[in-house]
Amino acid sequence: MNIFYLVSNQPLPMDSTVLLLLTVLSVLGNVVGERKLKFVTVLYRHGDRSPVKAYPTDKYQESAWPQGFGQLTQEGMRQHFELGQMLRKHYMGFLNNTYDRHEISVRSTDVDRTLMSAEANLAGLYPPNGSQVFDPKLVWQPIPVHTVPLEEERLLSFPIPGCPRYKVLMNETEHSEEFVDMTNKYKDLIKLVREKTGLRNTNIESVWSVHDTLFCEARHNMTPPDWVTPQVMEDLRKLKDFGFKILFGVYKQQEKSHLQGGVLLGSIVNNITESAHPNSNRRLKMMMLSAHDTTIVALHSSLSIFNEKQPPYASCHIFELYQEDNGSFSVAMFYRNDTTRDPYQLAVPGCDLFCPLDDFVRLTKPSIPEDWDKECMVESPTKDKEVIIGLAICGSLLFLLILLLLTVLCRLHDRSSGYSHIHNERTDYHERKPTVLRFSIKSFDQEGYFLLW
Repeated sequence: MNIFYLVSNQPLPMDSTVLLLLTVLSVLGNVVGERKLKFVTVLYRHGDRSPVKAYPTDKYQESAWPQGFGQLTQEGMRQHFELGQMLRKHYMGFLNNTYDRHEISVRSTDVDRTLMSAEANLAGLYPPNGSQVFDPKLVWQPIPVHTVPLEEERLLSFPIPGCPRYKVLMNETEHSEEFVDMTNKYKDLIKLVREKTGLRNTNIESVWSVHDTLFCEARHNMTPPDWVTPQVMEDLRKLKDFGFKILFGVYKQQEKSHLQGGVLLGSIVNNITESAHPNSNRRLKMMMLSAHDTTIVALHSSLSIFNEKQPPYASCHIFELYQEDNGSFSVAMFYRNDTTRDPYQLAVPGCDLFCPLDDFVRLTKPSIPEDWDKECMVESPTKDKEVIIGLAICGSLLFLLILLLLTVLCRLHDRSSGYSHIHNERTDYHERKPTVLRFSIKSFDQEGYFLLW
């Protein structure tokens, strides 16, 4: 069984690197036999793509890209095919050599580039063998990728729409000290971008799109405009990374996690715990999720492990559930943010690299919403006060109308008593005919009748 090993982010001397790898492999060699891999969740960003849009003065508009804006490129396809091959290598012996629909479930956002990334990834993960080959000239087989319409997506696309409380938090974030400081620090750059791009409104939250467009063009050898110097590009990158940070952090990160990344984290934790259930008969071994950079940032923020940098193309976060030799379970996490390296191991703050499942559930619980719809609601004292005042006014008017009606009826009754004539005191009660009084109440726009016996 192949498992991922810890990779340091800092370069080490060759002797130190060899010693570190030997030590880690030696330690892992002692524990591999004690752990049995039970379930894996893989979340990745799509591969290289064309820009989502162009700014007004950009000379490279949509026609400059073979498939238009926001589409997976040939490089993006290669990135995910390679990632699929890497996953095949590391999960050899855990997953079947051939595709088994009971072992893996794949879900993607309903976006061309994420759907295509999932398909390219699966082509590398499951090359057809034996009876699965339907064309000897084609080393590929169709594997289902599930999705839901974007307007119904509440798991993989962030920020999740339709949450008033989150909008309030974002408005409050713009008044936070860190946000104001960044705005003041880069106000000249923001002004430059507005003047050079032809965009009417530019701010920290929207400037990322300009960086994204320039970044995509640079990756595909397109000449940048004269005003885009290396320093401008670096400053735009910093603003872009800060734009990701404010979506899920900077201000009230815990509450933002409840309303955003915590939704995805909750789904992942539920799948992991279900696979660890003593009576579980699940044949599912891998859940694969194809999504976006904001998806990974939302998840990392809910786990408090976000490194404040945009996840690169085809970056991949992996959760692994292990069963220990004593029957207990543990969870390990790995992150791959470099296509030239294996994933490196991450730890949930406050736990070991192989975190006991009970601790993993306990540590992640504060970031997971209990009732998302309820937590998204916004209390409105102003509106409540208006409703109370309105009800009070309506009640007062109704009371006055009833009082007016009673006054009219009383006067009519008194007038009837003054002109009544008794023909025979001995007339039987049941033989007497009622006196009919007719009155009109204009405020009700209808006539009323009152009977006097």
